[in-house]
Amino acid sequence: MNIFTGELIGTFFLIILGNGVVANVVLNKTKGNNSGWIVITFGWAMAVFVGVFVSAKASGAHLNPAVTVALAWLGKVEPSHVLEYLGGQLLGAMLGQLGVWAAYRQHYQQTEDTGLKLATFSTAPAIRSAPYNLITEMIGTFILVLSVLFIVAPSNSLGALDALPVAFIVLAIGLSLGGPTGYAINPVRDLGPRIMHAILPIGKKGSSDWGYSWIPVVGPLIGAVLAAIVFQQLA
Repeated sequence: MNIFTGELIGTFFLIILGNGVVANVVLNKTKGNNSGWIVITFGWAMAVFVGVFVSAKASGAHLNPAVTVALAWLGKVEPSHVLEYLGGQLLGAMLGQLGVWAAYRQHYQQTEDTGLKLATFSTAPAIRSAPYNLITEMIGTFILVLSVLFIVAPSNSLGALDALPVAFIVLAIGLSLGGPTGYAINPVRDLGPRIMHAILPIGKKGSSDWGYSWIPVVGPLIGAVLAAIVFQQLA
């Protein structure tokens, strides 16, 4: 695998398992219906573990433009490779969401609430306030990226097992900081599936909420750059 395919496959696993657990919890007549936030946060953590583990050798398992931008800022990713990372991440996210839709198509048909359907694709704020929602995504991504930068530092690396601490970080962020916005902390995790929400037939689906869509893209990117700047001062 090269960088593009590594990021595509890793992000595919990330989204099909991550948004898959959301679909299992919120859609009608599933085995996991109404099992709650704890199940979602653990499911996303395991999705991160699998995605990072399968793609680490090929691409370094960024699976997130925020991570790629931070590493590029620090000179750890060649500028010529940035688009290769981002393209694989976006396409992988879209294909992963296609898998969620295929697996749960009957349950989409049994669910009337358009907000719950959208929740299986993309994030939304609990209280809609652009400044506060943006700050929340910045903080969550700052924690994620700064932690990841310390994990991948040569003296701290566990090799392939770096996937495990990254999963724990995402679990901690979801449990502690996920309540206000659903912790996108990853632009393609939100944008790719939101595009698929606009495209795929899921019955009555309502708006894809494009008015909010810039926040889970811009917030994580700002948070990532801030994390890279702080890491430069601490490392």
